[in-house]
Amino acid sequence: MTTSDIHRMTLSQLKRNLEAKNLSSKEITESFLKRISKTNKSLNAFITITEDLAISQSVEADEIIAKGKAKSLTGLPFAHKDLFCTDGILTTCASKMLSNFVPPYDATVVKRLKDAGIIMIGKTNMDEFAMGSSNETSYYGNVSNPWNLDLSPGGSSGGSAAAVAAGLAPAATGTDTGGSIRQPAALTGVTGIKPTYGRVSRYGMIAFASSLDQGGFFTKSSEDAALLLTEVAGLDEFDSTSSAEPVPDYTASINNSIKGIKIGLIKQHFEEGLDEANKKVLEEALKALESQGAEIIEIDMPNIGLSVPTYYVVASAECSSNLSRYDGIRFGHRAENFNDLTDFYSKTRGEGFGSEVKRRIMTGTYVLSAGYYDAYYLKAQKVRQLISEDFKNAFEKVNVIAGPTTPSPAFPLGAKMDDPIEMYLNDIFTIGANLAGLPAMSIPCGFVNNLPIGLQLIGKHFGEESILQCGHQYQQITDWHQQVPEDFK
Repeated sequence: MTTSDIHRMTLSQLKRNLEAKNLSSKEITESFLKRISKTNKSLNAFITITEDLAISQSVEADEIIAKGKAKSLTGLPFAHKDLFCTDGILTTCASKMLSNFVPPYDATVVKRLKDAGIIMIGKTNMDEFAMGSSNETSYYGNVSNPWNLDLSPGGSSGGSAAAVAAGLAPAATGTDTGGSIRQPAALTGVTGIKPTYGRVSRYGMIAFASSLDQGGFFTKSSEDAALLLTEVAGLDEFDSTSSAEPVPDYTASINNSIKGIKIGLIKQHFEEGLDEANKKVLEEALKALESQGAEIIEIDMPNIGLSVPTYYVVASAECSSNLSRYDGIRFGHRAENFNDLTDFYSKTRGEGFGSEVKRRIMTGTYVLSAGYYDAYYLKAQKVRQLISEDFKNAFEKVNVIAGPTTPSPAFPLGAKMDDPIEMYLNDIFTIGANLAGLPAMSIPCGFVNNLPIGLQLIGKHFGEESILQCGHQYQQITDWHQQVPEDFK
C-alpha cells in the first residue's frame, strides 16, 4: 500500500509503518482528519471532531517515536463512541439531555488507550443513550450506512461502525448492551467485538443497562481487535463489576491453528427469522472454517427464543433506574420555564429525552412497579438464568458457537421507526450473549444484494482468545473484511 491508501490500512498495518518510519503519526492523523472533513457531512458519523488536539498529540507522538520510547499504540488515531467520558471534551450520549456535558475525567477505556499512546480524533454519533438498533434516535440526526447512504448502519454504535467502514478512523470504541457493536459491524462490513461482561471496565461509560453494558471495539480485522483488547482489558478499582481474571496477550494466540476446534450452530437460529440469502452466505463461511480443520456441531438451545422479550424487560428496568439521575439539578439540560419542582422535573425530562428513551423509561418503570415486578421483572431474570444455562450446556460440547449476526442486511432509514417490535427483532441473534455475559464478535463473511453481512462467533466466559483466533484464521483465507464501499475508496 502507498501513503494514499492510509485510510484503507488496518491499525496493525499503520503500527508497522510507524515502527518502520515509513509514515509519521502526524501524516497519518492529518490524512484521517482530511477524510472526516471531506465525507462526514454525508455520513454524520461524528458528533465532535478534536482536530487541534489530535494534531498536537501526533506531533508529540512523533517525538516519542524518534526517541525510541513508543508504547504499543503510540501515534495511532482513534475515535470514541460519544458515551465514553473524555476529560474536557463534550460527551453527549447523542442526547439533548447531555448536549452541554463536559466530563472532568476520562473513562477507564479512554485512559488506558491514551496511556498506550492512542490519538483521539473525535467522538462518534450513536442512538440516544445507546437505545436503538438503527442510529436514528440521535439528537444530532441519523447516521448513514457507507454502503448505501439511504440505509441504516445499525445501532446503537452506528457512528463508530460507519467511521471505520468508510475509512474515517482505523478503529473506534463501541458499547454492546444487546448487540450494539455486533449488529452495526455486520451491517457495515467491519469487525466488532463485545468482550465478556467484566472483561473491560465500565467506569466512565455512561450507563444504559448496567448488568448488560460492555465496551468493545470496531476494527478492520480480528488482529486489530486483539491488539486493542490486550491494552484495555483487566481489573479496574473504579468498577466493582470488572474481573480480576488475568489478561493474556490476545495477539499471541491468533495465529494458532483452529484444527480440531468444535464450533456449535444453534439450530433455533437457522429455523426461523433468518433470510434465506443470509443463510446461504453463512453456510459458505462455515465451510471455510471447516476447511481449516474445525468441526461443525449442531446444538439445541430451547430457551434462546425468549432472549428478546427477556432483554427488553431487564434492560428497560435498568434504564429506568439509571436515567433517573438526569433531573436537571446537577448537570445536563434543564427546563427554563416551570411552576414548581415537580413541573421542573417533568419539563426537564420531557424536553431532554427523545421518544425511544422515554418509551424504555416508561416500560422499565412499569415492570418494576408494585403488582408487576413479579410478573415481569422477576420472571425475566429467571428466564435469563435459563438462557445462561443453555449456553453453559452447549459449551460442554463445543469450544465456540457460530451463526448469524443479523436476520438480514442493512434496511432503509425510517423503515422500522414506527414499529418498535420489528426494530427490536434486529437483535434477535445477538441478545443471548449479553444476557449470559459471554464474549462475542461479528466478522464480515459475504454480501447479500451488494450489502455486507456478518458471521457471529460466541465464546465461553473469558474465551476471547478462541473467537479472535477463529476470526483471524477465517480472515487469512477470505477478503470480505478488506472490501470497501465504492464511494469511500
